[in-house]
Amino acid sequence: MNMKDLIIRFTLGGTAVMLSYIMTIISPWKILSGIFAAFPAVMVTAILMVGIGSGSKNAAKIANGSVLGMVGGVICVTTVWIGLIVSQNWLFSVMLGLLCWLGSSFLILNLKERIKLSGIR
Repeated sequence: MNMKDLIIRFTLGGTAVMLSYIMTIISPWKILSGIFAAFPAVMVTAILMVGIGSGSKNAAKIANGSVLGMVGGVICVTTVWIGLIVSQNWLFSVMLGLLCWLGSSFLILNLKERIKLSGIR
């Protein structure tokens, strides 16, 4: 990865995160703030950069893999939400959510590969 790629990723990702944060501050509807906070800036930037550098086939592989992360993101949010309700400890809830995100993403990948190998559609 060259310096130009890093600058583009930093700029696009940072801008999306900044705009999400601004929406959190100015939005009267906190649910809208949460939607903007989940903006997949990293995924969009990664697909853009891989598409420019390596073509559409490799960009499609990144997009396919991002589905695992997005499903894991739903599990992460659910875990954090339940953790906050049960424990009232935001740090514990966030750490548990991140752990569940990573674990569930790998679990889904493993299940997807097993289904692919077994020939089930």
